[in-house]
Amino acid sequence: MGIEMRILMMVGLVLCLTTVVHAAQGNAVYYKPPYTPSACFGKRDMGRLVTGVSEELWNDKKACGRKYRVRCIGGANKAPHPCHNGKSVVVTDVDFCQPPCNGILNLSQDAFDVIADSDAGKVRVEYTQV
Repeated sequence: MGIEMRILMMVGLVLCLTTVVHAAQGNAVYYKPPYTPSACFGKRDMGRLVTGVSEELWNDKKACGRKYRVRCIGGANKAPHPCHNGKSVVVTDVDFCQPPCNGILNLSQDAFDVIADSDAGKVRVEYTQV
């Protein structure tokens, strides 16, 4: 392999490694509609793919409007296979999940249904801010 090709491969590898985003993990639960009012936007309808966040992400309301890509990675209860084969969903934070919040994310049922079977009630997820 020529020196130019090795250099090109190394540059590509460095670029890939510096752009990797590590996803955080936690539990997600869901809540049923209506999705308004919310702590962030009051009575303004922000759509059906929304979430509330726990204290860990809330940061004194600074989380309002943040978008997260969420993917189910496993069951948190006894549901054997709750995840929908690697599907992900992008949600907007519109609310605060009051303690005791059973997950770091309290997804709208519409968002939860994209990534998992709602009969599970609670799943393990990975999420990244987008």
